[in-house]
Amino acid sequence: MNRRMSSRTVSLTSTFLLLAAGGTAACDNDEYVDEGFYCADANGVIVDEDYCDDDGGGGGGGSGFFIWHSAGYRSGYPIGQKLPSGGSKFAYNDAASRAKFGLPSTGRISNGTVKTSVVGKGGGSSSKSGG
Repeated sequence: MNRRMSSRTVSLTSTFLLLAAGGTAACDNDEYVDEGFYCADANGVIVDEDYCDDDGGGGGGGSGFFIWHSAGYRSGYPIGQKLPSGGSKFAYNDAASRAKFGLPSTGRISNGTVKTSVVGKGGGSSSKSGG
């Protein structure tokens, strides 16, 4: 005894499956990620965060220091350690990039700061680590 499915049932089932697949795909493309931030030199070697302080009263290290970030960075890396590959960097005094990641537009950012709900994977900053 085989029952035939009506075209309405097939249509509803197909629609449900398409909606379910779309919902799953949307979950796979996380729009928000957690990013870890460090003050480091151009090679990704962590330095004292005072070198990335541009508030006028701090150390302000000059053009050789950057704020490095990655979803793969965790807190706790010590000064002098090279950051894991795959991170991106921007100039420590780039107020627009700081704002894009929800950081203060000026001042010191503590090494190992983790910002939650940063838009986009990796954020699309200006340059990437070579290794």
